[in-house]
Amino acid sequence: MYRILSLYRGAFSNIQRNIWILALAMFINRSGSMVLLFTSLYLTRDLHFSIGQAGLALSFYGIGSVLGSYAGGWLTDRRNFFDIMVLSLIISGFILLLLLVTTDPVLISCIIFAYAFTADLFRPANSKAIAAYSIPENRTRSLSLVRLAINLGFSVGPAIGGFIALYLGYKWLFVIDSCTGFAAALMLFIYLPRQKDEPKSAETTAVLNDRSTSAYRDRPYLLFILMVALYGVCFFQLFASIPQYFSRECHFHEDTIGLLLGLNGLLVVLIEMPLVAALEKEQRIFRFILAGTLCIPVALLILYLGKGMMIWAIVYTFIITMSEIFAMPFMMNYALSRPGTERQGQYSALYSISYGLANIAAPLLGLGIASRYGFDSMFGFFIALSLLAAAGFAFLGKKDAAERKRKE
Repeated sequence: MYRILSLYRGAFSNIQRNIWILALAMFINRSGSMVLLFTSLYLTRDLHFSIGQAGLALSFYGIGSVLGSYAGGWLTDRRNFFDIMVLSLIISGFILLLLLVTTDPVLISCIIFAYAFTADLFRPANSKAIAAYSIPENRTRSLSLVRLAINLGFSVGPAIGGFIALYLGYKWLFVIDSCTGFAAALMLFIYLPRQKDEPKSAETTAVLNDRSTSAYRDRPYLLFILMVALYGVCFFQLFASIPQYFSRECHFHEDTIGLLLGLNGLLVVLIEMPLVAALEKEQRIFRFILAGTLCIPVALLILYLGKGMMIWAIVYTFIITMSEIFAMPFMMNYALSRPGTERQGQYSALYSISYGLANIAAPLLGLGIASRYGFDSMFGFFIALSLLAAAGFAFLGKKDAAERKRKE
């Protein structure tokens, strides 16, 4: 027990104060993050959309996410990341409240798009904030601490959100999510120091104007972004199609679905930080990304063979969580560590865009295949797609190892 406690203490030691403030704000914000998880159920149950219509509406979240991430990366390289984070939380909270007053499919899609656009302006700015407030030696742990806070909120949010949806109604989820966004913005404004705007040096301006340093010219990184997008399409079925599968095929109620999704966040909180602390000195990070990607087909196969039994739903949740724990911190560290500071906004934006593209494709593919061909075909498709992503990461891992060897 002492060795376990020492491992946890070591995992959380020597992390800068501002990272802790950022993490706490993310916990407050994510504690209300119930919208994406339950929106598909809200659209099909309260508004009587078909599964296909719900998938189409949710795909606008991904479109807004892609454009918001791109705009956020452009702004982050040119404006203060603190201002972008605070304004993103406030504006997206107000936009979300518009879902309380409309039932029109077109308007709902537009609101979802606007919400995702303004919310994902936050992502590149948040990545640059972590890079600015941390040091290279503990950057992976700093990223994991923020992820831990997000997932701790994510474990609280869905669990509470399931009961709120069942007993109070889905619309209360939008109100609570907006309020937690406002609270997170207020905390950042009060406690996180705003770094002064410094005039761009001639060297920085030259880098920004030099197209050869652009992330869009970095072919290995572009392939990495494509593989992250494929990974995201498969992983995001946890939010896109799996809740529908739990509801329609397994006959689980909203509170049970919320608890299963909350278990995902709780497991991340318990496992990720000490595991990353033990692994962060490793240079060959693609081994961990590959291991995380291979967890997805295993998890989906177990859920498919489980045929609606609760024990296998729990096992699926555990394995899909291990996928997230192994893959995502090291993916993000690679995205932040590859460029110089002048291009971190652009590289982070591309990384966020990959998840935005995944958010577009995940509901369209998952719910679309399920509605037309059934959930069995859906499982087969995403098992094959996740294996393709794993092959891509294995290839990138070999290229990265060869590149490191040349530099040595």
